[in-house]
Amino acid sequence: MKDRWTPEKAWEWYNARPWFRGCNFMSSDCANRIDQWQEYGFGERLKTADEELAMAAEIGFNTIRVIGSFPVWQKEHDSYMEHIERYLETASRHGISTMFVIGNDCSLPRRLYREPEMGEQKYDVGYHGGRKVSQHGSLPGEVGWTVLDDPELHGVFMEMAREIITAHRDDGRICIWDLYNEAGNNNRSGICGPYLRELFSLAREIGPIQPLTADIWGGESEEVRKLILSLIDIVDFHYYGPYPDTVERAERLIRKSGRPVICTEWLNRCLHNDVAEIFPLFYALNIGCWCWGFVAGKYQTYEPWEALWKQVDAGNRDIDVSKWQHDLLRISGRPYDPREIDIIKRFSALADARFEEERKRER
Repeated sequence: MKDRWTPEKAWEWYNARPWFRGCNFMSSDCANRIDQWQEYGFGERLKTADEELAMAAEIGFNTIRVIGSFPVWQKEHDSYMEHIERYLETASRHGISTMFVIGNDCSLPRRLYREPEMGEQKYDVGYHGGRKVSQHGSLPGEVGWTVLDDPELHGVFMEMAREIITAHRDDGRICIWDLYNEAGNNNRSGICGPYLRELFSLAREIGPIQPLTADIWGGESEEVRKLILSLIDIVDFHYYGPYPDTVERAERLIRKSGRPVICTEWLNRCLHNDVAEIFPLFYALNIGCWCWGFVAGKYQTYEPWEALWKQVDAGNRDIDVSKWQHDLLRISGRPYDPREIDIIKRFSALADARFEEERKRER
């Protein structure tokens, strides 16, 4: 079993690459992640992804983050593994690397879980994530459920993780393995610890060339946060708050960890987390960054979380629901705000120039 990367190895790996900047990606014609990975309609979905990834590269992005789908792996195994390959190939053709996410605590309570069905995916218009009832504040206080909680499916999930990581352990198109998205979300901090340990142990056994990480998102318990920081090769955080708080959180992580820091979820205009302030900050601090969403579509993450609407309904007027929450481009391909795209292009170009200058000095 390989050991956790040392800070020196993590920095050597990080500094050998241009500044990571990109988005959490799902093509605009996908209603959910079943839609993103299943056989039904995949050719058309990939065609849309190809077109949208070309737009991502044109504005300066060089990476995407995607979340896998256990139900698709389970029900359509062979085509799912092929679809991962085709996604990686498509992104790479545009000069874009992929961060792949395995586990995920963003979930609904067990009483609301329904076995996903393949085929046409239904979605609700006007709701974040395409669902009237979602994990984003619809059911405060309830505990989310995932297949890792099912004794019969737990081992099957780990088998999936082993297969995917093994298949791509030497694949330069994958930049980072994000083994667990938002561990402890939906009141799961008391549940997820053993799963984190098991996934990291499994990945270390496989020994991929890519670094391993998991997200510190702010709502996990102190115990889970410490566990994550003890396991990861590079530090990964999520933050959707305003500029001053983002600065404080980022600098604290940089000082305490001694490792490269990346932010794999940001951009929430409703909470004053915007491109004009946050993107240049990440450039200045050399923090790789993946905003949430790219082209507005069926998944509708431009709509505010239900939790934000509840606060607005209660009288909170500091939340600006007149703006899109996430996403950068309209369905037409035009920018939500052209000034945002100008900033992304500007600082992406600066980052590439900085990287080239550093390489020249080293030579």
